[in-house]
Amino acid sequence: MPPQTFVGRVESLESRVIVLEQLPEKLDALALQISQMRNEMRGEFSALRSEIRTGDEETRRVLRDEIRAGDEESRRNALVLHEDVISRIALMQEGTRGETKRPGTRGDPE
Repeated sequence: MPPQTFVGRVESLESRVIVLEQLPEKLDALALQISQMRNEMRGEFSALRSEIRTGDEETRRVLRDEIRAGDEESRRNALVLHEDVISRIALMQEGTRGETKRPGTRGDPE
């Protein structure tokens, strides 16, 4: 590469200085954009937390309703089974009372 002339080197330095002089303005613009983005993100995260909270509350409400419905169904089923057992026991007792002793068993005259 041939050596640059004095004029060429000065022109090269001038163009570099121009680029460097623009950096503070570009950095300020970038800092402003970052600040705006942080504010937007803060607002969006806040809205997201609110939506999640609302969804959690709705989920808990639905689960409570489903648990209550399941409890009521379980109680109904337990009551039906209880009544069935009671009626079966009553039938068994009626059958025992209605039986007559067979001849040839103790206490019967032969």
